[in-house]
Amino acid sequence: MTPALIILIVLAIVFDFLNGLHDSSNIVATMISSRAFRPQTALAFTAVAHFFGPFLFGVAVAKTIGSEVVQAESITLEVIIAALFGAIIWNLLTWFFGIPSSSSHALIGGIIGAVAIGAGFDVIKLNGLEKVLIALLASPIVGFVLGFLITRLIFFLARAATPKINTFFKRSQIVTALVLAFSHGTNDAQKTMGIITLGLLISGFIPDFRVPVWVIAVSAGAIALGTAFGGWRLIRTLGGKFYKIRPVDSFASQLTSGIVILGASLFGGPVSTTQVVSSAIIGVGSSERFSKVRWNVAEEIITAWIITIPATALLSAGTYWVLVNIPAIQNFLR
Repeated sequence: MTPALIILIVLAIVFDFLNGLHDSSNIVATMISSRAFRPQTALAFTAVAHFFGPFLFGVAVAKTIGSEVVQAESITLEVIIAALFGAIIWNLLTWFFGIPSSSSHALIGGIIGAVAIGAGFDVIKLNGLEKVLIALLASPIVGFVLGFLITRLIFFLARAATPKINTFFKRSQIVTALVLAFSHGTNDAQKTMGIITLGLLISGFIPDFRVPVWVIAVSAGAIALGTAFGGWRLIRTLGGKFYKIRPVDSFASQLTSGIVILGASLFGGPVSTTQVVSSAIIGVGSSERFSKVRWNVAEEIITAWIITIPATALLSAGTYWVLVNIPAIQNFLR
């Protein structure tokens, strides 16, 4: 392997780890806030589910990211390295400040910025990019609406229940949390698989786009490890700043998020777990009353969603310029 390919793989693994660290809050925040599970217990079993998710539900998202967005024959490894670097920097910044930004948006923005300056917009496959953007933009809307409807249905079915039903909602979260963890591992780890496989294809290590088993294992392991460490700043944001999470809220938001993310994964649609879970939490809270949700927190998160793609595009474009214009770096990559 060339130094450039090794660096690409290392950066992809780092991105995957940070994705797990960044997005672990999405999986465990509500179950911790509702006191269904202790923090370390929640993180441990979701990390295990993250690892096995990609092995159970295929690699459709990896194929979308790696083969349907850009023309592999027209880009270089430096372009992919720059895209990853921009996404990593953005993830670190948003993690440090406790902003639940989207790792998926960061990666797509990084790819757009690096490819645009490194190969030109003509290299971007518009149909594939359209598929990605539709999945990213539509999924939070679906999450909000489905969360709203599922919660209304739960309230209707439990209208004559005693307070003891809270015990059911707490214990049932072992199922909904596992579904959500499986779906997140399936969708988000595949983005790294797609990037690594694209690098292998560009380098000539594989003749066509097929995700090797070792790439699946490495990607699944990295995101599981990141999840196990947990992003505590973000857990506090999602777990309590929207409103006080009760067991029924946690159950409904996890069920909603798992359905949306797993459904998108099976159809190859890369979605943002951060967006889906946040919108599901808001939808669940709004189903009881709109005043329950602290909408100023939601506005801050939406702002982060909006600026992520242009911000990471600029970061990645700047990184690519540095990579190709400093001779010492070019010599090292060769």
